[in-house]
Amino acid sequence: MAICSTFMKFGGKQLRIADLPARLGTRLAAMPMIHRLIVENVLRTGDSAAHAALDAWLDGDDTGVELLFHPGRIMMHDTTCVPALVDLAAARDALAEAGGDPRQLDPVLQVDVSIDHSIAVDHFAAPDAAQRNMAIERTRNAERLRLMKWATGAFENLTVHPPGTGIMHTLNLERLAQIVTTETRDGQIWAVPDTLIGTDSHTPMVNGIGVLGWGVGGLEAEAAMLGEPLVLRVPDIVGVRLHGALGTDILATDLALAVTQRLRAHGVTGRYVEFFGPGVATLSAGTRAVVANMAPEYGANTGYFPIDRHTLDYLAATGRAPDQVALVEAYANRQGLWFEPATEPVYADVIGIDLSRIEPGLAGPARPHDLHSIRATSGLVPGAAPVAIAAITSCTNTSDPRLLVAAGLLARNAVRAGLSTPAWVKTSLAPGSPAAEALLRRAGLMDPLEALGFGVVGIGCTTCIGNSGPLLLVMAQAVRDGIEPVAVLSGNRNFPGRVHPDIGSSFLVSPPMVVAFALAGDTWRDIANDPIGTAPDGTHVMLAAIWPDSAEIEAVLAGARDPADVQASYAAAEANPEWRALDAPKGLRFPWNPASTYLRPPPFVWPATTGPLRPGAQARPLLVLGDDITTDHISPAGAIPRDSETGRYLIERGEAAHDLNVYAARRGNWEAMVRGLFTNPSVVNHLDPALTPGWTIHAPDGARMPLWEAAQAYAATQTPLVIVAGDRYGAGSSRDWAAKGVWLLGVRAVLASSFERIHRSNLINMAVLPLVIERGEALALRGISAEASFEIDGTDLSPGCEVRVILRARGEVRHVAARLAVDTSAECHVLCEGGLLPRLLRRLSPKEAA
Repeated sequence: MAICSTFMKFGGKQLRIADLPARLGTRLAAMPMIHRLIVENVLRTGDSAAHAALDAWLDGDDTGVELLFHPGRIMMHDTTCVPALVDLAAARDALAEAGGDPRQLDPVLQVDVSIDHSIAVDHFAAPDAAQRNMAIERTRNAERLRLMKWATGAFENLTVHPPGTGIMHTLNLERLAQIVTTETRDGQIWAVPDTLIGTDSHTPMVNGIGVLGWGVGGLEAEAAMLGEPLVLRVPDIVGVRLHGALGTDILATDLALAVTQRLRAHGVTGRYVEFFGPGVATLSAGTRAVVANMAPEYGANTGYFPIDRHTLDYLAATGRAPDQVALVEAYANRQGLWFEPATEPVYADVIGIDLSRIEPGLAGPARPHDLHSIRATSGLVPGAAPVAIAAITSCTNTSDPRLLVAAGLLARNAVRAGLSTPAWVKTSLAPGSPAAEALLRRAGLMDPLEALGFGVVGIGCTTCIGNSGPLLLVMAQAVRDGIEPVAVLSGNRNFPGRVHPDIGSSFLVSPPMVVAFALAGDTWRDIANDPIGTAPDGTHVMLAAIWPDSAEIEAVLAGARDPADVQASYAAAEANPEWRALDAPKGLRFPWNPASTYLRPPPFVWPATTGPLRPGAQARPLLVLGDDITTDHISPAGAIPRDSETGRYLIERGEAAHDLNVYAARRGNWEAMVRGLFTNPSVVNHLDPALTPGWTIHAPDGARMPLWEAAQAYAATQTPLVIVAGDRYGAGSSRDWAAKGVWLLGVRAVLASSFERIHRSNLINMAVLPLVIERGEALALRGISAEASFEIDGTDLSPGCEVRVILRARGEVRHVAARLAVDTSAECHVLCEGGLLPRLLRRLSPKEAA
């Protein structure tokens, strides 16, 4: 099949395009936008085999069809970039030692890295809090920063954006995303859609402005960096038809939480979601981005909103060049990618949502899809439940300026009413954009926010990722006395222990509602109907009396927003003098420091084994887990306790006990990370529910020991291990350490009743078999003991095949029905070749080739 290309005139130039209308013909009008973008990608980048697969799909025979998708770029943040760079640096060493050229391991497409996940809220409610927190970050994370700066010189096409340049997804929205871009191939200029993958599950936030992107694991991104395409089964697209319009007091957060609850209940795990219908046209790009950001929370790969007039308005409002805005409009119209509210594409499934019925809400106290009315907080957490942390944080709700203005207006009204925050509440504002503070100051809203303690503590994820810093002393003492604290944040996740190790209950709310709960100081009241505070004259103040009016929010935003601010703020942040002055190594290969507790070459770059399990091997259960074991539960990101296995390991190597940093900052050191696995306080190992989290029973002698010690004991006898789990295993963040870590423990298969997509992919790329078992079987297996064994046939694998599993327990031998959770033949090859990195290295190594 020919590439089916043509030219379009733009700006006095002839731009070559893959001609979607010509190739799709009458199919185009009924095809979801996501499918149209995938077709364009295959038409433009595929070879004859890829085009044949595309033909088969379009002709109605999609059985077993695998499409090769080539993203235009990759985004990473520091806590996923560091382990990826450690992998690549170690792989360069291995390749050089095998006689190869380390320059072969180099990105072939643009990679952008943000440094947003490491800054912590050590200081707050002070004019210089942000500067002090940034200074601590430079000291605390100096080794990691030097590695990233080394990478900017060692790798082509890799750009590291310095600290302070924004949260990854906000940086993408406001600065990097072009929606339509140009590239030169074979001497011709092509106009192409902007597509990407990102090593963060919230990458779909950029779907809100019409860019197709989704989150992947770090290993999958490493392969894409080196030119490997993403292999996709033809994706089912779930259409979410929006109709009606939001009420005047409804914010983007309320809609996002409602969509999350509705789609998680319907079931869209691993599927692609696209929004359509007349209600889409009523939503701003900022609101769409908030909804799209929550795609991993509702379980989907994407939450795509097509290109329309709101998209162009957003580009203009964020300072994009007029020619760029015009190119997006011209290309989208020419290619059939422009959104029309009346169109009804054909979807695999359709869900309807009436925007007029959305109400103010909050999610929690432990899962982002557990939605409640804002009036229903009383009783959700037993006991007094004081607010320990109130944080306006995360890309989710700080990238829509309307939400920040609403928070500022509520703060202004509260200050005018004489209200203040109680002494036990730790408050913070960490916007995703360096332009946010300029907007709030121009609007006159930064002063009242600061008066209530919501000064800017840094530009980064902070509390949302678990870098909330220490609790206030009065609250820390209350926790020791048995008080149950809660956190209230404008983030996207609230798994127990994620925000802070001592906080098991957290609520997700909009930024103005964060301020409201900070003023109230607790969550046991009905915040909508009970007084939120008391004025100096003794008058009770109700939330309704200080809640900002929708028309005023729009008026203040219109008067304060300056498109020139956005790009100028990013440019100023990019000129970070401390980053420029940072001394970093140079050269193709990274000079490892054997004494480092941050950066150590991992042992899984080139493992000796080639497959996941030896035929006939008897695998022991290391962990038997329940439902909703997230990647946070598997591999924590927050503060490292001094009395933990990781803490003791670090202290023994000279680290200060009072400042061990966070697990997210230690992801370049496998020895530190493996000791922190499954130590979340809510993890229950059903081998014996009384076990300390992060411990197991060693079957041969019945000894109870930390997982890492048990893993070493099993490794000494070459005994492989398995994990048994329930529903939604691996939900949450895309962190590949949740898969790397279990591989290092000797786990070669995970049996679960369902997997979340990105973690499933990470397991495959580490050559760990993801096996789906029946729900009833998962429940029954919770009763097995450490003496049980599993014989798993890991040979002759194919997508979705049945895998023979024999369970031997208490003298009984029986078959466990299991299916391989693999979508493509490419994933099967990765499993059989011992993982992604070994597979890539074998292809590049002269010795292996010989």
